[in-house]
Amino acid sequence: MFLGCGQVPEFSGGKAYEYLLEQCKMGPRFPGAPGHEKLKGFLVDFLKPRADSIIIQDFTAKIKADGTDLELTNVIALFRGRSEKSLLIGAHWDTRPRAECHPEAGKRGYPIIGANDGASGVAILLHLAELLDKKMPLKTVYLVFFDGEDWGYQGSTEDFCLGSKYFANKLPVPKPNEAIVIDMVGDKILSIPIERFSYEFAPEMVKKIWNIARKRGYRQFEYRLGSYIYDDHVPLYRIAGISSIDIIDFEYPDRFHNYWHTLYDTPDKCSPKSLEVVGQVLLDYIFQEN
Repeated sequence: MFLGCGQVPEFSGGKAYEYLLEQCKMGPRFPGAPGHEKLKGFLVDFLKPRADSIIIQDFTAKIKADGTDLELTNVIALFRGRSEKSLLIGAHWDTRPRAECHPEAGKRGYPIIGANDGASGVAILLHLAELLDKKMPLKTVYLVFFDGEDWGYQGSTEDFCLGSKYFANKLPVPKPNEAIVIDMVGDKILSIPIERFSYEFAPEMVKKIWNIARKRGYRQFEYRLGSYIYDDHVPLYRIAGISSIDIIDFEYPDRFHNYWHTLYDTPDKCSPKSLEVVGQVLLDYIFQEN
């Protein structure tokens, strides 16, 4: 059933959390792992009957640091809107192949499950796909699942954000007017300051998004500048010239403790409420008149 023209769909954090759990059950999802292939098939099967069209963007990335050739895939789902404006909402679907920040040195070579760092953004995009299937958005929306975001090595950005770099260089769709990347948005202790590149790249979009959150009473969106974070929004802006921002809670779970790139990044550290807050802000922006 389609919703009426004036209504903004209601985002279900519980539904998104189910998708987070489903991804984690597949195991680590770094390129070359069995879980990577499983999730690729799941994404395609899930999106095909819901989107107006999908694009499978396969490519090979050569990693200089370790001599690896990675077989990667971006998945792009198109939902046509009623206006000429277009919006890309992206998240990376791969997970970290090594837990180099884990406190036990002997376990730092193990791959992570990536409940927050990977699965949380994908979970939101999957539920957005369900909702956009039921109601045509004002803006044309591209939901983009980027691969190869999290392969790289600390100290260099060269082998990070491989999927968004490839997408930005090849642009398999007409250039979107703007882009929002979501990453690490499932943290139970959700705190989202304004990422600094985002404020430099697209200050007006930042203001609109954070004002939506304020009107909703979502204090998780903090109107203060945070750190510079190199994420998929950076190649989108620097290579393709797309006005891009990053919605990210990099202090996971807080400024005194760290689950990022450790084996502690598991579903119990994530919250349906956090997913709901971010998902609803995105829906409000998608259906905003201007």
